[in-house]
Amino acid sequence: MERLICLAVGYVCGLFQTGYIVGEMNHVDIRKQGSGNAGTTNALRVLGWKAGALTFAGDVLKCVVAFLIVYFMYRGSDCRWLLAMYAGAGVTLGHNFPFYMNFKGGKGIAVMAGLVVVNSFCHLPASLLLIPVTLVCFLLPVVATRYISVGSLTAYTVFLIEMIVIGQWGWFDMEQARCTELYVILALMTALAWYRHRANIKRLAAGEENKFGAKKK
Repeated sequence: MERLICLAVGYVCGLFQTGYIVGEMNHVDIRKQGSGNAGTTNALRVLGWKAGALTFAGDVLKCVVAFLIVYFMYRGSDCRWLLAMYAGAGVTLGHNFPFYMNFKGGKGIAVMAGLVVVNSFCHLPASLLLIPVTLVCFLLPVVATRYISVGSLTAYTVFLIEMIVIGQWGWFDMEQARCTELYVILALMTALAWYRHRANIKRLAAGEENKFGAKKK
């Protein structure tokens, strides 16, 4: 029951579609422009830097809020990090599949960035390395290839690896079975991110993916 509650809390927070709201503020339906995606990248391409930054910030914040709500709801639990990750999964589902937008939302990368932020404060100061390491693993592929999708998927995969490593170091203070459950949840979220980028992957394979800074084909 606790897990379902945490998923529900996350899903409700994930329903706050920042990209769509920012688009409406600019009299644009982001779902009908560019790639039709309601996430940061499409907002950036269609509406510019300010809208893209605002979309990213809002999507990160909703993940942080959901994570903290669950974390403090179950602060006496010996598996609160696991329950908080369920909240993160719920945010991802709400962000990607908002029921009131015909289940057409974003791809969950900014939500992952929110998870990086909150998990960076797990065991200070060493855990603060999560932010720069994940950021570098996003920026290097983008700079090298100019493909945001490549950087996004690389960063998500690296974050999964980071969480497994710090979990095995004992940072979550949970028994192994619960740590494994946390890894499985995050692995499923990573797989979902790859699935949501399937069109990007096909375009990459065909050499037709849009490069950052280039006009959309």
